[in-house]
Amino acid sequence: MSARPFDLIRPVLFALDPERAHALTLGVLRSGLLPARRRTVAGLETTIAGLRFPNPVGLAAGFDKNAVATRAMLKTGFGFVEAGTVTPKPQKGNPRPRVFRSPRDDAVINRLGFNNDGHETFARNMRRQRNGDPGIIGINVGANRDAKDPIQDYVDGVLRFSDLAHYLVVNISSPNTPGLRDLQARAKFGELLNRLRDARSQSERRPPLLVKIAPDLAPNDLGGIVEIAIETGIDGLVVSNTTVDRPPFLAKQFATEAGGLSGRPLFARSTEVLRDAFRLSQGRLPLIGVGGVWSGEDAYTKIKAGASLVQLYTGLIFQGPDLVHRILLDLRQLMDRDGVRSLSEVVGVEGRQ
Repeated sequence: MSARPFDLIRPVLFALDPERAHALTLGVLRSGLLPARRRTVAGLETTIAGLRFPNPVGLAAGFDKNAVATRAMLKTGFGFVEAGTVTPKPQKGNPRPRVFRSPRDDAVINRLGFNNDGHETFARNMRRQRNGDPGIIGINVGANRDAKDPIQDYVDGVLRFSDLAHYLVVNISSPNTPGLRDLQARAKFGELLNRLRDARSQSERRPPLLVKIAPDLAPNDLGGIVEIAIETGIDGLVVSNTTVDRPPFLAKQFATEAGGLSGRPLFARSTEVLRDAFRLSQGRLPLIGVGGVWSGEDAYTKIKAGASLVQLYTGLIFQGPDLVHRILLDLRQLMDRDGVRSLSEVVGVEGRQ
């Protein structure tokens, strides 16, 4: 079998600091050099919250923090792309080095800290990317590290981007902003969702609003989040962000770095939380499954656990953009194997058995 193009350039990228490699990748994407892949595969079309997705495989937030390459990423075959996380004010994030790869573990640890260029620059970039409406683009909003009222930062994000986003995601689960995950506590979570719902009602488009949660939640906390999300009429949950847990098999030097762990070691835990969220909501709350998706089989597992859509990011770092197309073909083959005509037949099937 001949080598894929990414196999040839991966050693070059992995010889660079991870952030330099990422900047180079964004530059190549913006140049338009990557060939376009088709996004529609029979039986993979998915509709949630009133949005029709050509396929259920999306790019997770964090790859394109400033909305400079969303159009290019849609052309690689993604059914949707989520840009951000973006905060009201520009933010440098945490000191470098702050991103660490472990090829042995197929994993990344990052403690970036919501580094981004802020609402103003992001909005300008989004208008350029949306010109011609190339596909479904979500916007992931966050709070500045020095915010006196973090909830107000999220409200400002909803107000600012409701008319630019196909959907919005509120990121309250990054482990790299002190105190951020406290917003997942029951009392704060209820206040957050009520204020965000009121903010969204002020826009003409009123896009679907989702919340991204951590994989490290205690069962009681997850139950409270699901309950409040349903009560307030939120449109779904993104399950999950990176984890602060360190499985014992990780390379020792890698495991001692602070930050959020992503990649294959996150798959089992994030899928378990996804499965629990589907069970607790009794299928009434649309879920996007994220964490350790490395293949079509992984994506299929998340869908059977309750995800209507899946997202990936770290898998791209290790396998390149062809991964998206391979997952789509694998999903179709898995459906044919199981005699499934539409993915909707499979969503949450484990919890319905």
